[in-house]
Amino acid sequence: MSKFHVLIPAAGTGSRMGTECPKQYLPLLGKPLIHHTLALFAAAQRISSVHVIISPDDHLWAQHVIDVDAKLHIHRHGGDTRAATVFNGLEAMAGQVAANDWVLVHDAARPGLSHAMLERLLDSVQDDDVGGLLAIPLADTLKRADVAQRVAKTEPRDGLWQAQTPQMFRYGLLKQALQHAGAAPTDEAQAVEALGYSPKLVLGELRNLKITYPQDLQLAEAILLADAKEQKKL
Repeated sequence: MSKFHVLIPAAGTGSRMGTECPKQYLPLLGKPLIHHTLALFAAAQRISSVHVIISPDDHLWAQHVIDVDAKLHIHRHGGDTRAATVFNGLEAMAGQVAANDWVLVHDAARPGLSHAMLERLLDSVQDDDVGGLLAIPLADTLKRADVAQRVAKTEPRDGLWQAQTPQMFRYGLLKQALQHAGAAPTDEAQAVEALGYSPKLVLGELRNLKITYPQDLQLAEAILLADAKEQKKL
C-alpha cells in the first residue's frame, strides 16, 4: 500500500513580510510559525514521514525550540527557488520513499491547515491517477492592472480557483515533473500540468491561508486561538 509523506520547503526568506527573520520562524502564539505547521502532520496517523527542507546556511532552526517528532527529518538542501528546493528535497528523500508513494508538498507558512482538510485531500486523491491539491473557487472580481496601476481589464472568474497546499502527487511523477519543468513553476501542480496531466481540485478553506504579509499573522493567530477554545470544550 502506498504511504503518505510530507515535504515542507522552508528555505525562503519571506521578503514580502518586511522582516529580517524568515517568516517560518516568526513568533505565533509564543512558538515559531513552522511549529504550528509541523504539529498537524506530527499528529496525523496516516502520515508516515515529514521532511523539512531548509537552507544549507540556516542557523535559526537550531536556535528555536521546535518539537521534533520521530517522523520528522531535516534536510539542508534548500535551493534558489521553491521548485529547486522541492526537487532537492525529493532527492534527499529518495532512500525513504517508494516511487508510488504519495508526497504532499505543503507551505511552511500555512499554519491554518486543519485535520479535516488533510483527511479530505487524502481521501479524495489517494485513488486518483494523477494527484491533486487543495484550492478554493475565486469569490472576488479580478482586475488586471496596467503599468500605472490602473484597471486595464476585468477578468472573468468563472472556473478560476486559488491554489493552496498541500499539493499531493506520486513521488515518481512529481520528481519527473520538476526535472522537466522549464521556467521555474510557481507550484507543483503547474509542473505536473506541463507533462500533460490535469490534477484534481479538492475544496480547501479560507483558513488555510499562506502567511505573506504582516496582517496575515493576526488572522492566523485568531484561527489558532479559536481552535484551542474548541479543543477545551471537547
